Amino acid sequence: MIRPRPIAPGVEAFAARTPTLPPATHTNSYALGGREVLLVEPATPYEDERRAWLAWARGLASGGRVIVAIAVTHHHADHVGGARFFAAELGLPVWAHAEAAARLRDVPVARHLSDGEVVRLDGPAPTALRVLHTPGHAPDHLCFLDEARGALVCGDMVAGAGTILIDPREGDMAEYLAQLERLAALGAQVVLPAHGGPIDAPEALFRRYVAHRRLREQRVLGALAAAGEGGASLDALLPLAYADTAPALWPLARLSLEAHLIKLEREGRARRGEGGWRRAAGDAE
Repeated sequence: MIRPRPIAPGVEAFAARTPTLPPATHTNSYALGGREVLLVEPATPYEDERRAWLAWARGLASGGRVIVAIAVTHHHADHVGGARFFAAELGLPVWAHAEAAARLRDVPVARHLSDGEVVRLDGPAPTALRVLHTPGHAPDHLCFLDEARGALVCGDMVAGAGTILIDPREGDMAEYLAQLERLAALGAQVVLPAHGGPIDAPEALFRRYVAHRRLREQRVLGALAAAGEGGASLDALLPLAYADTAPALWPLARLSLEAHLIKLEREGRARRGEGGWRRAAGDAE
């Protein structure tokens, strides 16, 4: 693993080990900007990795670059595990969406980033980062688009390693799909995910993610049809809807299944009752 990893002029990645979902083992942080720099994803909680991360950040500063702030894409532990520590060590403010600030109770958030605003960074080639609020995986999720370079820092919207979990306790499957469609239309040239390496052909990537979720939705509907009018529990539907998934992954798949069912319920295509979940009357393939 190359650390740090140059991506393009004014874009550099640093992968640090984090307590993330397997098969991913690391979370990428990004340095964005030519002279003024925004650091995105203060991820690692581990002492040895924190030392390496700090050395990277201080190396940027010793090379004549000015770090203006640390930004987080969302509040999950494998993305903010070092936020308070790095901010204190480097004397930097933390920027995040207002929804993240409400969840990061031990991390002071100095600036609330909102959808559509532009973060401007000075340099030989000035950088303009458009902030995109992309809820679905998490209610506070942000992406950062460098429009001039066509680079999209996308957090956990997609992954180069592993998959994206939509946990119904805070995620929203319909919103996630809508935001993927939005990202597909941006015209970005490269996606910079939190897990895994850079991914080319962003539009095709996002549309594959949507297609995959739509296919899974059809399998969920098929499982509901097989359950009949009596309905079925999540645990009974799981092996039908995720027959193509290794049983070891079913605990995570169960969360995604519930997220799909909630989406279908809101659309009037599924309903739940005492017997569990069933297909709504009148819903057709």
